[in-house]
Amino acid sequence: MSAWLPTAPCTPQACVETPAGVTARSVPRAVLRLTGVVLLLLAGIALAPFGARIPASLIRRWCRWIVRAAGVRVRITGAAAPTGGLLLVANHISWLDIPLLAAVRPARMLAKTEVRRWPVAGPLAARGGTLFIDRDRLRALPDTVARVARALREGAAVAAFPEGSTWCGRAQGTFRRAVFQAALDAGVPVQPVRIGYRLTGGTATTASAFVGDDTLLASLWRVATTSGLVAEVEVRAPIPPGTRPDRRALARSAQPQRTATPAWTHTVLVA
Repeated sequence: MSAWLPTAPCTPQACVETPAGVTARSVPRAVLRLTGVVLLLLAGIALAPFGARIPASLIRRWCRWIVRAAGVRVRITGAAAPTGGLLLVANHISWLDIPLLAAVRPARMLAKTEVRRWPVAGPLAARGGTLFIDRDRLRALPDTVARVARALREGAAVAAFPEGSTWCGRAQGTFRRAVFQAALDAGVPVQPVRIGYRLTGGTATTASAFVGDDTLLASLWRVATTSGLVAEVEVRAPIPPGTRPDRRALARSAQPQRTATPAWTHTVLVA
């Protein structure tokens, strides 16, 4: 296993909450939600060739519509993302994180090569200019960093999840430093974003997590059948270029503060 292939201790069996009270009445609603998500994704694929002509404000709304179609309310707070070259970084919990980051600012996503094989979303990611990482080949990392830096110098925003793996949300991983080197090389700011999921009553939940050996279909169904799911996106102030001496310090500054003591299931896994 390479240093570029981090793993999290989270598994669906130990960490992920299943929705309570799924009834025959809630199944048609879930199917309707997933149909809406698929239709919006197909519309995105159809419009992808015209991406440069589509206003960024419309892309942000479209990304929010995808999350909302899945039955998830969205709350975005904090600073506005600056224009020009920008590295967006966030903790990683769910596939929902991808449209949520794009709702902050449309960006080229940095994603693992496996995403290319996802149904519907894979072709959309490829057409949207996603920069794919072969995480099994450590030798490919310098070239990936160079491609990210090139995109940043050209004025694009690039979105990345530096933990390198999804976590359930009860705990989090450490931000890997490699992608921050691209921001240093390009001389662009870093925009830290923190993503969390709660129920309408305010209770934190792991129902949206997409971890371990979970399947995309199972995660989609779990999200669609969970009532009152809320995505909270906190956009922190951007870190200006030249204010951190190296990528280690930059990654540490962008890292969200660790949450309170994890729930017992996650504590057992970490131990």
